[in-house]
Amino acid sequence: MNLMLPTARRKDGEKQPCIKIWKFDLRLPFIHYEWEIPEMIQGCVVFMTGSAATAYLENLFGFTFEIALSIVFVHELLYMVNNTLGDPLIGGWITPAVPLITAFLLNFEGKDRMYALVGMELILGLMYVILGATGIATKLIDICPQSLKAGILIGSGFAACCGPYGFKSVDDGGLGFFKYPISWSIGCALGLFLLFSNGFGKVKFGSKSRIIKLITKAGFVPAIIVAGIIAMVIGECSLPDFSTVQSFWFNPLPGLNWVWHNFSLTGIGLPPMEILLKDLPMAIMCYVIAFGDIVGGTAFMEDTKRYREDELIDVDPDRTNMCCGFRNLIEAFFSPTCTMSGPLWSAMTVSVAERYKTGKENMYSIFGGACTFNTTKWICQLICPLMAIIRPILPLAMAQTLLIQAFGSFYVGINMCRTNVERGVAGITAGAIAICPNPSYGLFVGIALCIVMEILGMSKKERRANVEEGIEIYLKNTRAELDELDAKEAAKLAKKA
Repeated sequence: MNLMLPTARRKDGEKQPCIKIWKFDLRLPFIHYEWEIPEMIQGCVVFMTGSAATAYLENLFGFTFEIALSIVFVHELLYMVNNTLGDPLIGGWITPAVPLITAFLLNFEGKDRMYALVGMELILGLMYVILGATGIATKLIDICPQSLKAGILIGSGFAACCGPYGFKSVDDGGLGFFKYPISWSIGCALGLFLLFSNGFGKVKFGSKSRIIKLITKAGFVPAIIVAGIIAMVIGECSLPDFSTVQSFWFNPLPGLNWVWHNFSLTGIGLPPMEILLKDLPMAIMCYVIAFGDIVGGTAFMEDTKRYREDELIDVDPDRTNMCCGFRNLIEAFFSPTCTMSGPLWSAMTVSVAERYKTGKENMYSIFGGACTFNTTKWICQLICPLMAIIRPILPLAMAQTLLIQAFGSFYVGINMCRTNVERGVAGITAGAIAICPNPSYGLFVGIALCIVMEILGMSKKERRANVEEGIEIYLKNTRAELDELDAKEAAKLAKKA
């Protein structure tokens, strides 16, 4: 079911109506795209995932819940920038970078910690915009060795496991396993099962059950809900407190007024040069991770286009870069956030795209689904009784989110390595990133190792041959694994027969 004005209709094979502005396609709700009821319902369920960032801000900066929620509200609102300006991807955090950002910020105290966050987001925003506007982003990332990119991802996973939201003890500031041992364990196990397990993967891709399809679309939100209920029942989390709810709608303006004067570029000014220099390597690592999401999201959306010839979807990585840059720059100037603004929430992009693939009668335009979902999310954060219900479990939700992301970082990062030398370089880089007090030191370790192990003494032709050999070995092993799985399935069918 969708709601729209006649101006939102298009001819088959054309782009969804828009106002063309340079590289951007400006679209307004109802006028240029429809309001999708299924995505609205979905947004009402999964909004708590983004809300978990409030716990992160409270812990790192000592903010009140109201100030943290005001910052997160702006962050969630800015997700609309991408879709409103013509990017079909659903944006998200730069989630794999969050543990690294945590470790980096803990090296600073007081106002310097604020400067460090503001400076990092400012540099990242400028990188996005400049590299996107000039069109050289792809070339720069191509130069970056696979082992270094893999090391950053794997190191992020290690940092999540060793950090405060992982397996660090409560005495050392742990907010993960040792604070919520039962609910955290059950929630993480269920979340990993729903997202990555072989068993549930077979069920969700072959099932016609509406319940299974609903669970699949919700990602790991069911795991957060289950863990939260268990935590409240056994006393690991407190019960919702409605005594503080004074109104139905939350007013973010008082909190943002404080943020504008005390926690943003407009309020505290430009960070000192020594902090900006420390921010630069962290911003580079965040960008490397984010660019991987841009590449993956672009490839996925190109594949999605094959299923619908009635709408021309314009996918432009340069535009995605600039949209993400605008979001990070706005936040740096007015409302910084620790999660950074990334290009892709893969779970929800896949969820919306899968329904889009089923036909025009189910989702008229990809922009209707994406924009409806993002709009609903930030509206839900303004509903005080709804936030009061989920507030006690937000720290637990944040801890689950980072552990589940660590799992994803491990399997993606390890899979990126094609030769034994790349695996070795990635492993040491990851260890340095996770263990060094400042994660940016690990980046320099990785760069030095890449030069010594992969570049020094080898010609360009030899390096290319080495990479091609690694790709061939990787493909050969992948084919062998698939053949083994096929053989097992054939044996099962023969046994049943």
